[in-house]
Amino acid sequence: MEHLVIGICGGTGSGKTTLAQKIYEALKDDALHISMDCYYKNNAHLPFEERIKTNYDHPDAFDSDLLVEHVKKLKEGESISYPTYDFSTHLRGEKWVYAESKKVIIIEGIMLFAVPEIVELLDYKIFVDTDADVRILRRMLRDVKERGRTLDSVANQYLETVKPMHEAYIEPFKKRYSDIIVPEGGYNKNAFDMIVSTIVDKIK
Repeated sequence: MEHLVIGICGGTGSGKTTLAQKIYEALKDDALHISMDCYYKNNAHLPFEERIKTNYDHPDAFDSDLLVEHVKKLKEGESISYPTYDFSTHLRGEKWVYAESKKVIIIEGIMLFAVPEIVELLDYKIFVDTDADVRILRRMLRDVKERGRTLDSVANQYLETVKPMHEAYIEPFKKRYSDIIVPEGGYNKNAFDMIVSTIVDKIK
């Protein structure tokens, strides 16, 4: 069976996870959705005070070698067990998730296009392009409600690492690698319908 790997990249709060999830739900049993967030490096050797100072918006924050290994296995039709991540403690979770290979493998993450070894494995590359003001508002709401952060910590992190890392490692790859650029991600119904239609035609 031929496997199609869809890579979805975009800045924090851009709507890439929403788009990935909607594509996954539209394809039902034919798709697998994995977030690059699961592959943050395990910094258990660092005390919490040092972990919260780590730059998590740099390519080096991710265990890219493991992600590459897993995508290769999935493309070969093999199953994997991928890690989980706890954003409140900045540690890899004890639970690993078993996943079987599917016709369509959807990988999404902020640094997806910043790792050449990953880009080479992607059959379709989608960039989600959303206004910076919208993205930071979405990030603030998410991090405060879902990840136990304070407004001050989110604002400081955005100014110190998120914004400069976006300009250095995300924005430059938008036109270099993207097959399609989608404004507003999963909230763009026309783009979503077109993407799903293309994928369905391909896997048939």
